[in-house]
Amino acid sequence: MARLSQLSRSIEGKVAIVTGAGSGMGRATAHLLADEGAQVALIDVNEAGLLAVQDELSQAGYVSRAWVLDLLDREAIQTVVADIAAHFGGIDILINNAGISIPAPLDSDHYVAAWDKVVGVLLTAQTLMVRAALPHLRASDGGRVVNIASTEGLGATKYGGPYTAAKTGVIGLTRSMAIEFGREGITVNCVCPGPINTGMTQGINEEHKIIFAKRRTAIGRYGEPEEVAHATLSLVLPAMRYVTGVVLPADGGLTIKNA
Repeated sequence: MARLSQLSRSIEGKVAIVTGAGSGMGRATAHLLADEGAQVALIDVNEAGLLAVQDELSQAGYVSRAWVLDLLDREAIQTVVADIAAHFGGIDILINNAGISIPAPLDSDHYVAAWDKVVGVLLTAQTLMVRAALPHLRASDGGRVVNIASTEGLGATKYGGPYTAAKTGVIGLTRSMAIEFGREGITVNCVCPGPINTGMTQGINEEHKIIFAKRRTAIGRYGEPEEVAHATLSLVLPAMRYVTGVVLPADGGLTIKNA
């Protein structure tokens, strides 16, 4: 029986870049995109983790390649993105996922250094990645950008000034880019993960995680990286061509729960 719907939900053959692909949500996103048939360019500063993920994808028979990249190196961003486009023959999807967090009281000696590094990785690098990929996204038949922010961009935590400012900036950047590129068929959306079991949260006592999740989220638990990856995947489907500028919390209901 013929399908009644007309729009495709397949990313088979698409070329996708995932930053921060060496662990956590980036790794889960790379796995999921590969499972769905995409050719995946893996980017991370952690070479060991990055190569481990490339090996996982290779053993599963998927098409991928790894690039070690420090997202604070502006010239290297240009070089790596150009190399990815040349290697795969284009770029269709960009997932700006790489993350870093450095808690810093405003009056601490390391605040300015923390600000420069956190904002550099979380916000400035996302802008530079999109700029570098833009000619290739324009050449695609429907470029997709997903910027990973955080529920910290919708609220705040003590001593998280650089992180909160950067994640709030990602939300604003996403909305601005969505307006700028909408007429070109490029969508730009944002996912805001809440409490997720990743390397960034592994230092939190498990009992405290349980207490926090039961008190603050509607679902009552921490999320898993793959659950965020599925939210990301939904925003890069060809059929999602009329969805842009969206800020999608993947937070177990944290942002809607009052008590």
